[in-house]
Amino acid sequence: MRRAVAVRLSALLAAGALTAATGVALSTTSASAATGGVTGYATQNGGTTGGAGGQTVRATTGTAIHQALCSRASSSTPITIQVEGTINHGNTAKVSGSSCNTAAGVIELKQISNVTIVGVGNGAVFDQLGIHIREASNIVIQNVTVKNVKKSGSPTSNGGDAIGMESDVRNVWVDHVTLEASGGESEGYDGLFDMKDNTQYVTLSYSVLRNSGRGGLIGSSESDRSNGYVTFHHNLYENIDSRAPLLRGGIAHMYNNHYKQLNESGINSRAGARAKVDNNYFEDSKDVLGTFYTSEAGYWQVGGNVFDNVTWSSRSGDHNPAGPNPTSNTSVSIPYGFTLDGANCVPNVVAQTAGANKGLKVSDGSCTPQNPDPTDPGPTDPGEPTDPGPTDPPAGTNLSLGAGADGSSKASGTSYGNVVDGNTSTYWSPSGSTGSVSVKWGSATTVSKVNIRLASGSGTIGAYRLLNHDTGAVLATGSGAGTVAFSPASLKKITLEITNASGTPRIAEFETYAS
Repeated sequence: MRRAVAVRLSALLAAGALTAATGVALSTTSASAATGGVTGYATQNGGTTGGAGGQTVRATTGTAIHQALCSRASSSTPITIQVEGTINHGNTAKVSGSSCNTAAGVIELKQISNVTIVGVGNGAVFDQLGIHIREASNIVIQNVTVKNVKKSGSPTSNGGDAIGMESDVRNVWVDHVTLEASGGESEGYDGLFDMKDNTQYVTLSYSVLRNSGRGGLIGSSESDRSNGYVTFHHNLYENIDSRAPLLRGGIAHMYNNHYKQLNESGINSRAGARAKVDNNYFEDSKDVLGTFYTSEAGYWQVGGNVFDNVTWSSRSGDHNPAGPNPTSNTSVSIPYGFTLDGANCVPNVVAQTAGANKGLKVSDGSCTPQNPDPTDPGPTDPGEPTDPGPTDPPAGTNLSLGAGADGSSKASGTSYGNVVDGNTSTYWSPSGSTGSVSVKWGSATTVSKVNIRLASGSGTIGAYRLLNHDTGAVLATGSGAGTVAFSPASLKKITLEITNASGTPRIAEFETYAS
């Protein structure tokens, strides 16, 4: 790797260290995982909830993180691990157990699911220690810093990747993190955010990636094209030589990112990949979009971007920048909803929201940072009565009557069919406090309203999502029982996914209506 990062590093590190120190010192908010705030492709394929609904534990060492994983009832039992302090090689040992597969010198999320790791208190720093996600699904990583992870020299961790995903990984949301190196490959560093070997449905949001030779990749070689469906939004890429990211095959969506000082190349779409590049701000950079270092072309759809002091090389051989006037050469359909900030305000919005210890602030498309919505609701006040009776249904025919039903594991003595039988004295319950139940039809049916009725003795639904099971799209979110409306959707199956509850919910009826 060329030494552009190393040459520019000394001045930037001084400023970066001051910013980081100030952010930690001023931040006293105890962050929690914003389960309801997941965005982008991580909302698809059933969505990403991490450890929502499970036990919450605190860890101050890497060994304690592994111990929390290994103490679960199974490798899929939901858990939220709140991390505070510095995690390093000296306090990260292998822990064994039937619900985990860990290793020393790396945070190993291997062959597991339904886990949230979130920094709290004065912050969590993974120092020279990477996070490795392998053969895993439904993972949330939030509000942490990972820095100076090396693949050569000493100590080494995670192949030199700050966060690395590989081998059949599904549904990962990485949010409000800071990923840093101190140079390029010649200094011992590799990628900050890498995905390979069949990794899909990932979102990286409100994060900082800086001072590295390689920002990250999707696909380890020209033949590794099984990855994709990745969203990057409201991130800062600063002082990166290349790979912001490198995309081999698959689809990626980049919107409202601030790219600053990309020294050699930026978004590298190649080997048939397709990138949708919306309302980003590129500044003081070179060749920020194109196909580089290969003859196997990739493609892009561009709109609303700002190019501020961006230079473009001439096209030659395997170096094919999209500029100086980038135009679209493909079209990309995005299955989820998103709201764009204007590109001109992206630097200001990203500066206030991106990275760890920023209070999990987000943008609502108004160019004004917002505090996050309350998340992971706690139990209802025991003195507050739960109304288990019927609610006033929407007008029209309940389409669920006569339809089929299925779902996740059910409690003993309950039935999926009880939610579509029109009888509020029978019900379905999940085997624990969270789970999902679906209504299904033999042909596409248009639904725009749902009414959830609870049976007598039910626990309280703290949070739920309604999913178009055919596509994985989130139709609506909410809490408690009652009616919720959304844009009409034509589907064969609709799913109620309970992600947080107090007690065990008893769903008497899952009613669906056309209007």
